[in-house]
Amino acid sequence: MSAIFKTKKDGPTHQYQTRNSPNASTNWGDEEYNKIIEGVKRVYKTKIKPLEVTYNFEGFHSAPLTDSDIEAKPMVLLLGQYSTGKTTFIRYLLDKKYPGEHIGVEPTTDRFLAVMNGSEDRVIPGNAAAVNQELPFRGLNHFGQAFLSRFQVSQTPSPVLENMTIIDTPGILAGDKQRIERGYDFTQVTEWFAQRSDLILLMFDSYKLDISNEFKMAIHSLRGQEEKIRVVLNKSDMVSQQQLMRVYGAMMWSLGKVVQTPEVMRVYLSSFWTEKPPNCFEDCRELIEAESKDLLMDLKQLRRNAAIRKVNEIVKRARLARVHALIIGHLKKEMPSMFGKKKKQGKLLEHLDQEFIKIQNKYHLPAGDFPNPERFKQNLALYDMDKFKSLKEELLERVDEALAVDLPRLISQFPTGNPELEKSQLNPFDMSQSNPEEVVNGQLPPSFWEYSNLDKNSYMPTFQSLRPRDGMVSGASVKPILMETGLSNAVLAEIWRLADWDNDGYMDADQFGVAMHLIKAVQLGAQLPTKLPPSLMPTHKI
Repeated sequence: MSAIFKTKKDGPTHQYQTRNSPNASTNWGDEEYNKIIEGVKRVYKTKIKPLEVTYNFEGFHSAPLTDSDIEAKPMVLLLGQYSTGKTTFIRYLLDKKYPGEHIGVEPTTDRFLAVMNGSEDRVIPGNAAAVNQELPFRGLNHFGQAFLSRFQVSQTPSPVLENMTIIDTPGILAGDKQRIERGYDFTQVTEWFAQRSDLILLMFDSYKLDISNEFKMAIHSLRGQEEKIRVVLNKSDMVSQQQLMRVYGAMMWSLGKVVQTPEVMRVYLSSFWTEKPPNCFEDCRELIEAESKDLLMDLKQLRRNAAIRKVNEIVKRARLARVHALIIGHLKKEMPSMFGKKKKQGKLLEHLDQEFIKIQNKYHLPAGDFPNPERFKQNLALYDMDKFKSLKEELLERVDEALAVDLPRLISQFPTGNPELEKSQLNPFDMSQSNPEEVVNGQLPPSFWEYSNLDKNSYMPTFQSLRPRDGMVSGASVKPILMETGLSNAVLAEIWRLADWDNDGYMDADQFGVAMHLIKAVQLGAQLPTKLPPSLMPTHKI
């Protein structure tokens, strides 16, 4: 199972070596990745950060990003109650011990531990890590000494850690005593890491499925990050097949009461041991190994997906900063120039939700782009609104340009499809597994025209950058994106006809993805179909 991440050693258990390791060279390698990251840094520094600084974005949301924040390797956040196997899972991935680890049946991890690559084994205390310009943890200074004394960075040489950082969290106990005695807000710290993580693993023990109050609060803090969450039911071989079915059902029922999402979360049945206990059940071994391999493959693909997510996060941040600037500019404009400033500020605070509606209507913004009014009000009460900066159109124009031009251009640099998917396991005699992008006599194979082959990870950030309202974008908004492909108007008109299958002049995310997929077909040299194949339409819309 763990061979995907093994370093080069002697013996049969390390047969995959470099070919399957997460730092192995692929068609989409360091040069492309670094090019995207440099582009993100340039766009953020020149067009988004000035708006954040001018309107004190830091005081309401988060501090300006540094180069180390943007350059940071993909981050994996492990969350779970005590003794779910978080530390053992890390050791399993690294295939060795790491500084600061401790494994036992009792609650052992009492601090947040960032496991990172380094030239030698060492532990960096939280205070030193939070001021280190080369580490992406400067934002943790916000949580003060009480937290920093419970935070460490563990560095160790590892091929696995060359492409990711793993955050191990304190094992969560039931009851309120631990929450009160921590001395810092565990939920807020978890939210900080979750926002910066590329994958969040909720780990459960097949023997302990209870969700404590603090764990429930931590899961609630992940709202808005649902696409990153995966569930790991660890130690799945410690129960029989029949018991495992019951445990799985009970876990999903418990999670359903806590995680409010219309989609079923991906659950991995796994069993990561450094030494397998003698009393394991073997009746589900094949299933557990297949599930564990899927999880490890998910981690292997993390770097490419993380680059896409970085651009997507910058898009979200730019939209939030733009709305924030409009709020601050509006409040400044509402303040009187001479008398009654204190009274007016109190009135604006009292009716902040109504002011949000005014801004929303004036600038035709979706309600979902606005922050929580009560939370915003708490921060706003600390400021003198009269000292806010007036709205500067040139700063807004720069952000608009970043959203409409620069960031979509970066997204277009991502390769379509996923070259990192394992190819060696395909059946060489199965003709259906032929290259889905190979054009023969102007035709693409049938597999290309399947909706499952759309690379939504590449298309969605572009779609979101168009600021959809009620999940839709207009033809006028989509047109510049399509024009950038360099295809003729006649071809683009045909693509629009096929993708806008309800002929309403608007596109949702599915239609936009189909349009981009059709563009890809033309660029590969294939002929467009006269009618959109039913297989290319999402099943819920057929």
